[in-house]
Amino acid sequence: MIIASYDADVLEQAFGIDMSSVEGLGTGAGWGRVAPGVTSERHHHDETELFVVVAGTGEFAVDGATHPAAPGTVILFEPFETHVLTNTGEADLIFFTQYWRDAERAMTSAGNEERRGFGDRPVFVFSTPPTPNGDLHLGHLSGPYLGADAFTRFQRMNGAEAYHLTGSDDYQSYVVGAARAEDRTPAETAAHYSAEIAETLRLMDIPLDQYTVTDQDPAYREGLQDFFSKVVASGEVSVAEHDALFDAGTGRYLYEVDVKGGCPGCGNGTSGNICEECGEPNTVADLAEPRSAAPAAPVRGTSARWTLPLHTFSGEVRDHHKLGRVPARLRELADRLFARPSLDIPITHPSEWGVEPREGDTEGQVIWVWPEMSYGFLHGIQSLGARLGRDWRAAEPAADWKIVHFFGYDNSFYHSVLYPVLYKLAFPGWQPDIDYHVNEFYLLEGQKFSTSRRHAIWGKEILNPGTVDAVRFFLSATRPEGLRTNFQRAAYEKTLDDTLIGTWQAWLNDLGARVAKHHGGLAPDAGNWTPEHQAFLARLGARLSAVTGALSGDAFSLNQAAAELDGIVADTVRFARAEGLLTDTAGWENENRTAIALELAAARLLAHAATPVMPRFAARLAAALGMGDAPSAWPRTVELLTPGSEVALADAVFFTPTAAAAATGTDPLTDWLSATVRTALRLEGDEPIADRTLTQLAAGSLQAVTVQYQILDALDVDLSMDELLHGGTVAELAAVLAERAEPATVAALTEGRH
Repeated sequence: MIIASYDADVLEQAFGIDMSSVEGLGTGAGWGRVAPGVTSERHHHDETELFVVVAGTGEFAVDGATHPAAPGTVILFEPFETHVLTNTGEADLIFFTQYWRDAERAMTSAGNEERRGFGDRPVFVFSTPPTPNGDLHLGHLSGPYLGADAFTRFQRMNGAEAYHLTGSDDYQSYVVGAARAEDRTPAETAAHYSAEIAETLRLMDIPLDQYTVTDQDPAYREGLQDFFSKVVASGEVSVAEHDALFDAGTGRYLYEVDVKGGCPGCGNGTSGNICEECGEPNTVADLAEPRSAAPAAPVRGTSARWTLPLHTFSGEVRDHHKLGRVPARLRELADRLFARPSLDIPITHPSEWGVEPREGDTEGQVIWVWPEMSYGFLHGIQSLGARLGRDWRAAEPAADWKIVHFFGYDNSFYHSVLYPVLYKLAFPGWQPDIDYHVNEFYLLEGQKFSTSRRHAIWGKEILNPGTVDAVRFFLSATRPEGLRTNFQRAAYEKTLDDTLIGTWQAWLNDLGARVAKHHGGLAPDAGNWTPEHQAFLARLGARLSAVTGALSGDAFSLNQAAAELDGIVADTVRFARAEGLLTDTAGWENENRTAIALELAAARLLAHAATPVMPRFAARLAAALGMGDAPSAWPRTVELLTPGSEVALADAVFFTPTAAAAATGTDPLTDWLSATVRTALRLEGDEPIADRTLTQLAAGSLQAVTVQYQILDALDVDLSMDELLHGGTVAELAAVLAERAEPATVAALTEGRH
């Protein structure tokens, strides 16, 4: 027998409240006390936990929803449910808890998309507002913009009220630099490039729910000044004199675009104020061997600016990083920064371009654009709300707002360290719930994308309605999610030609041809199921689970999503080759119907699962499958295509080759094989057939045997029936022959001497 009574004298601090343990019950157990006005730390764990309230009143917050807590309340927390207990009464809130591990229950909870979703909360997905000093190149597009777009699309398909917001970060010093170089005013430069950026995003099939152009929004300036005044009113920032750098000739204050040097953190070369390599900020005056555009080295002086002693907020930043999705990369950066003895960050700078604070203590200075951006996000929500008729106010951020940020690693300090502190100062009662998704640098042929060196592929160079799906797929597959990755044009073209055209489109066209030949162009119902059919259905289910996980908020990875989409096709091609051996064999008609129905189910799944990544392709595929409108809901299971649906896949074109590939003529061996196939199949006319499979050309087994014999006789290469009927297009079969045949035999054949 075990008897345990509540004893206030043995309580110790844990999770921000008072706890004691009870031993011998076979599970973890203990008593807890929450003092009046106290809230436990927000936490989640793999154990299942049971609470029984025995005294006091309060409320539980579980994954964003609140529930009353009173004597007699019993609540069971599933593994990984985020929970908080607050005492709202005037006496101690006392509870008893038991907790235990259940591996199966934890695994189920970890994969529960409903629990991991956002419920009825509005979800504001931000891609970092680009600087309007130039257009967007593939390095930009591969990171925050494609990521935020695919994330938003997936969340909407799962019922979330999700919005994609960004804008034009007009008041950057880099706009001033571009304006000087182009002999325009900063306002003209910002307006020009913000319009170009918006058009490039449109070409990339990235629709925006809110695009804020900060210098053209009539309410933006006043709202920003209000926000800055709230930060000042906190008493935590002040005007302080600190070292600064100035141009030796003109005396102009130097920061960001106007100065370079060695990073005080990692030693690498960097521009002023932030290091792209290590992510750490600098104050410009601490750069090693600083230099500016002027011949003479910058001179050192001092400048009085509004300054934030960021080092005093390490606890607040750490607490914030325990709330949402904060990758270890960002948490490590914060810990590295707060290891410094001090971190005084100026939040205003002398400049004529930007928004001046209302406070007159720093005449001739503007609010630094990076602290400004923290307000810009809230202003974007307010502007969106005004159009939607929603009462969302930048001055009163709501507790139910879910914010999701997509940005490059060089912006990490601002988003995940500086902004949470500014929000704490401006809105002490608001606990922002923010998830962070960060990408590394995307290289171009092994080197950084560079506007100044003209080392870039601009979005408008490569994007059009015929290429956007291929570009989105390739960028998804190769974007730098955990490590720097590399865009290579040859690799892109190979993926387009071999994967998207040579495999995806070839399979879909071949499937359409078989449906037309054997089922009159209508989707058949399944017949008899073999063990292989059942196993393939289970395999498709596993792919659905995997791509769902890859696109979910916690584990979001377009690299993995692209791999799973390709996996759906690869699995199905293997299945089709195996099942196709009996396509024309009498007695297996019911099983063949099932195989075709399962291939169509795979195509249907691909249309749904590709929607966040390749929306234009997904819509075309859905239409070719007779599904009507583009998929709008995420599938919960793999379903067969509705029997009788009109299937128009045989001649569908989803991807087109690059101009270089399209301009290349067929090789002589492809010409010979095309002529051989044309004769065997008694095809009339001279329409090219190199891009079609034998199945698409309606070849029967007897005709395929004829082609097989002709190849063996001419080239001494024995292609199997499986290879002939399911090994690819005529051109691809010719490539296989070129690899297996003796070069001299090929030469003699194609030169007409065999």
